[in-house]
Amino acid sequence: MKLLSNKEIAKMSKDEINSKLSELRFSLIKANVTANKSNAKTKEIKRAIARLLTFNASHKEAAK
Repeated sequence: MKLLSNKEIAKMSKDEINSKLSELRFSLIKANVTANKSNAKTKEIKRAIARLLTFNASHKEAAK
């Protein structure tokens, strides 16, 4: 189950990416509080956050 695919991220604007990133970070905190630290949901949230950060970093490099 993917929360975000690369195609979906590419369609987003920078503001949408930043808001989704903060939303995912908040849901990761909530998931860590309610469950044990290594369940499948937290793993997928971490992967989605990593995808967003990687996408941001690669586009900042391309803009230079």
